[in-house]
Amino acid sequence: MPHAHRRALLAYACTLLAACTPFAPPPAASLPAAPVTAPAMQAPLWQQPGVHVLHIAPLESLLTITVRRGGALARLGHDHVIASRTLQGVVAPALGRAQFQFRLDEMSVDEESLRQAAGLTTTPSADAIAGTRHNMLVRVLEAERYPWVRIDARRAGNGEVLDAAITLHGVTRTLQLPVQIALAADGRSLQANGNLLLKQSDFGIVPFAILGGAMAVQDQMELAFRITARHDVSARGSGANPGR
Repeated sequence: MPHAHRRALLAYACTLLAACTPFAPPPAASLPAAPVTAPAMQAPLWQQPGVHVLHIAPLESLLTITVRRGGALARLGHDHVIASRTLQGVVAPALGRAQFQFRLDEMSVDEESLRQAAGLTTTPSADAIAGTRHNMLVRVLEAERYPWVRIDARRAGNGEVLDAAITLHGVTRTLQLPVQIALAADGRSLQANGNLLLKQSDFGIVPFAILGGAMAVQDQMELAFRITARHDVSARGSGANPGR
């Protein structure tokens, strides 16, 4: 291959990689349809009459997933932070149980404040972010087919660790989740913080890669959450049936 042609091909490849997508950002019509108002989450089986529950407050809660670049040409791409601010669910402190869920197509990609908090130093363009979101929802997570992520957790042992059954991409895995929980003295509010390392492949997901893996997303993901639950959050705001 002539040297000039090789240089042109490499320059083109670098342009694609810098956008973290082998395509131009797709038209809106090719993305999953905008989410409609989510129906209330069905009450979990353990939420029996007389069990005191707190409802997750979406506006006070945040879940983030950090995915990092890999491959021989990783320096040409970006790490990314994906976030959900629409968590819905319930917590039963006395039972040591919690169940919550969120929609993939409601997640944001690369909010600047979250990139800074995660210590990410590169600055992806708007086109790169749009391409990343498309690849994430359509090519990797198949969000139209598997729109929800669900987590059902129960206290294990001393309460500093939860056994969390995570359902993602149609696959459920139970993992140990270290967590810090602060319950108000009157029992009417709770805050929980935790983080966990996950592998996409454990959920049947093939990490995104191009150019034979020279530019790829690492299999491992970093999940972190900050959840606030309150007694007085309405069922509409929490996404769960109230009062049980």
